[in-house]
Amino acid sequence: MHQFTLAEIARGLADKQFSAEELTRNLLARIAQLDPQLNSFITVTEELALEQAQAADARRANGESGALLGAPIGHKDLFCTQDVLTSCGSKILTGFKAPYNATVVDKLAAAGAVTLGKLNMDEFAMGSANESSHYGAVKNPWDVTRVPGGSSGGSAAAVAARLLPAATGTDTGGSIRQPAALTNLTGIKPTYGRVSRWGMIAYASSLDQGGPLARTAEDCALMLQAMAGFDAKDSTSVDQPVDDYLAVLSQPLNGLRIGLPKEYFGAGLDARIGEKVMAVVDALKKLGATVKDISLPNMQHAIPAYYVIAPAEASSNLSRFDGVRFGYRCENPVNLEDLYKRSRGEGFGAEVKRRIMVGTYALSAGYYDAYYLKAQKIRRLIKNDFVAAFNDVDVILGPTTPNLAWKLGEKNNDPVAAYLEDIYTITANLAGIPGLSMPAGFIDGLPVGVQLLAPYFQEGRLLNVAHQYQQVTDWHTQAPAGF
Repeated sequence: MHQFTLAEIARGLADKQFSAEELTRNLLARIAQLDPQLNSFITVTEELALEQAQAADARRANGESGALLGAPIGHKDLFCTQDVLTSCGSKILTGFKAPYNATVVDKLAAAGAVTLGKLNMDEFAMGSANESSHYGAVKNPWDVTRVPGGSSGGSAAAVAARLLPAATGTDTGGSIRQPAALTNLTGIKPTYGRVSRWGMIAYASSLDQGGPLARTAEDCALMLQAMAGFDAKDSTSVDQPVDDYLAVLSQPLNGLRIGLPKEYFGAGLDARIGEKVMAVVDALKKLGATVKDISLPNMQHAIPAYYVIAPAEASSNLSRFDGVRFGYRCENPVNLEDLYKRSRGEGFGAEVKRRIMVGTYALSAGYYDAYYLKAQKIRRLIKNDFVAAFNDVDVILGPTTPNLAWKLGEKNNDPVAAYLEDIYTITANLAGIPGLSMPAGFIDGLPVGVQLLAPYFQEGRLLNVAHQYQQVTDWHTQAPAGF
């Protein structure tokens, strides 16, 4: 049963081939047996999962149906889940059990999804390798000596290892798409405002967006259908109807205009990944697409702009974690200042401290105009590049990452090298457009991902292209040995 996709699970449950409870027990046993090799879960919610599975079976017995009714999933551990540890991968949230559910959690629960647990992540979603978690690094199931990507690395590793069929993630600068690429999954970052951020603990509020990780575009469509939609509790949520993502999957690609940015294929890209990208282009051309060379001239400024804006917002968002109201508190503080300093100093990890310091500096008097304001101007130029490009093409295609999954610890002493792994994904967050990564083959046994970008609220177009590609390839069906 663990090999079933979400779509296959939906058919199996509808045909009474198995029950939600049987499926849940099967996967809980796999998690207990295999996750010690991966460290993908922070919390396994066995009691909650069985309760939800039994409720889903009862709903089906009463005549209810639904693609996610009884389907097992997991949540990245920054989605607040009522009465369950919500840690953000950080020591500073030790013991914090959320008093409410995030909107995404409520939406998926209402659809009947069964929550198997909370998944490991880079601390406060800050990282590209899932090595900054207080709960330890997550391992890539394709090679447990390598990283799965971050910050949604726990979600990616668990789905890739068939511990569950799909999971939620968040993407601030590529944190759904990059781990999807490194673990042979499909992952989609929706348009900013498409999925509610209420109850999703913030890293950088103008960049964060929730989305699904699964093995196929069809499964991502099923998940996103349930997750997307307006939420009055989220001031950044957009009140716009949600497309029928499943309905558009089967549309032919005749006449689809694909843009290939010249900036994606320069220095820094592993030439072997470039070859895989062009093989995808050839396959899409056979399906009826046309290809055009384009330019995104301000992409070169994306990394520095992002690493000013995101830490600045993090500096503000993380000020609430002070040792006073919830989470970790230092022992025997001598006064209030000591309480703040030691609780934050002991509670935050090195990468989070680094970004808080960078962000506070960028926002400080005398530097705001020189750094933060200038970065926001660059952000607008990057957005304008995409708006201009989409006047000529329907989707933009390129590599998701410049390199294959690297060895655990390899970039720990060089944060900038890790930041550069997000070079192709960051621009979508700065502009707010949707992006998707899909499996595109293997190099030396390690997965390669290809990224698709589309205009605002065109998630259906991305899912359609990925689904059509997956109908003529089998990369997405490959599983790591031993799992």
